[in-house]
Amino acid sequence: MLIRRVESHLPGGGGRALFARGWLPEAPERVVTLVHGFAEHTGRYERLGSWLAERGCAVHGFDLQGHGRSEGPRGHAASFSALIDDAEAFVGWVRSEHPGVPLFVFGHSMGGLIVLGYAALRAPRVAGVATSGAALYLAELPSRLQVAALWSLRPLLPRLRLSRPIAEDALSRDPEVGRQYRADPLVFQFLTLSLAWALYDGARRTLEAAPGVGIPVLLLHGGDDPLVRPTGSQAFHDELDTPGSDLRIYPGLRHEILNEPEWETVATDLMDWMREREAD
Repeated sequence: MLIRRVESHLPGGGGRALFARGWLPEAPERVVTLVHGFAEHTGRYERLGSWLAERGCAVHGFDLQGHGRSEGPRGHAASFSALIDDAEAFVGWVRSEHPGVPLFVFGHSMGGLIVLGYAALRAPRVAGVATSGAALYLAELPSRLQVAALWSLRPLLPRLRLSRPIAEDALSRDPEVGRQYRADPLVFQFLTLSLAWALYDGARRTLEAAPGVGIPVLLLHGGDDPLVRPTGSQAFHDELDTPGSDLRIYPGLRHEILNEPEWETVATDLMDWMREREAD
């Protein structure tokens, strides 16, 4: 199948330009909007984007503000709502590009938290939302003292950088994934106080709002994820009452389940779930 790859810049919140890329088949049967994780970018999703496009999905992703080739201070966002605003605007643009085609939203890690927040706090009209390793419960939860410090210092020093290195072997059992991640010039190892608070507060608000989600949600998670606890995905799923929602935890897989040796099994589960939702 002929896959057309496209790149563009679109307006985001605050006048920032957001970099977007797409993997487009000739006649898409469905659309997948992709939201990446912390400190990375859409360029790391070439394999997934191509694989989905070869199976009839028009895939569109954008680099989050302060990430990849998008504008904005590195590793920074003013609020969780600002991140959802960008995702919501991008989904609206994608819908205008593919009217009448079933549209799904997929997010990984921090992107998974963003799309769950989008589903829980904005009630979008999409066919479904799927996540991998959604960042609801970090493996290293902040203490009460750290939370209090974040809350009090954020208004004074919002762009103060906090070191947040990610071990190469935390992502996948395939060592090449870690080596490429470390060598990627668009990957960084820090976040600002403001983004740290946005993610902490966003996870809390998203979990509280989970019972009100009115669309199907698929939560995928590695059972041996050393960065984000699968119990967060479990907790969100436990609050759902939407037909078609599902939780799948893969024993032995680490944080980037779509970069593990078994990635195609995970991608097939995602594809099968989307097809089932279209048939509902």
